Amino acid sequence: MTAAPIRVLLVDDHEMVRSGLHALLDTEPDMQVVGEAGQGLDGVKAAAELLPDIVVMDLWMPGMGGLEATERISALSPGVRVLALTALEDQSSVQRAVAAGACGYVLKRSASEELVRAIRAVAAGEIYLDASMGGRALAPLRHRPKATAAAQLSEREVNVLRRIAAGHTMKEIAASLAISVRTLETYRTRAMDKLGLQNRADIVRYAVQRGWFTERG
Repeated sequence: MTAAPIRVLLVDDHEMVRSGLHALLDTEPDMQVVGEAGQGLDGVKAAAELLPDIVVMDLWMPGMGGLEATERISALSPGVRVLALTALEDQSSVQRAVAAGACGYVLKRSASEELVRAIRAVAAGEIYLDASMGGRALAPLRHRPKATAAAQLSEREVNVLRRIAAGHTMKEIAASLAISVRTLETYRTRAMDKLGLQNRADIVRYAVQRGWFTERG
């Protein structure tokens, strides 16, 4: 049985950009563009109506910008994942996008293959940062003071979350820590409960916000 294609909504105020993206994604057999919007507010409405898997979102648009649109989509359509596609390369834009709820950040100047990889990764529940932005964008986050919830995590719980965020399997982590998978699951569940995290994507986003990655991509 063939898997359902990844349903994509394009939000960008430039029609030529949308047309180019549409044509690009039409060549991918596992992707389907289900709609387009030229403004942030229209993108929010379209996301609620169409419930795509992925919204490819420009951050800089007249009227409602991409950051506010991302926040609204995250609140109103929590099953929809937003991937920022932008020309903004500064560190603060990446951090604001992640804080707004974006699950990925890709530069418009990157090769088209980068966007395709990002869409597949985000659709699979991953957090994706453009390879050329990862290290520079995340470095300042390492100097933020610890949140109260983070301070309540034990050293072992932090270690477990770090390894999960890095993509290691439960068996690999258990073996490296010389504990059983059941014990490892207890640590994971306890840490996620303390932080209010629901799944691995939340863990990765938390790792990004904590500055646990120095590079990604």
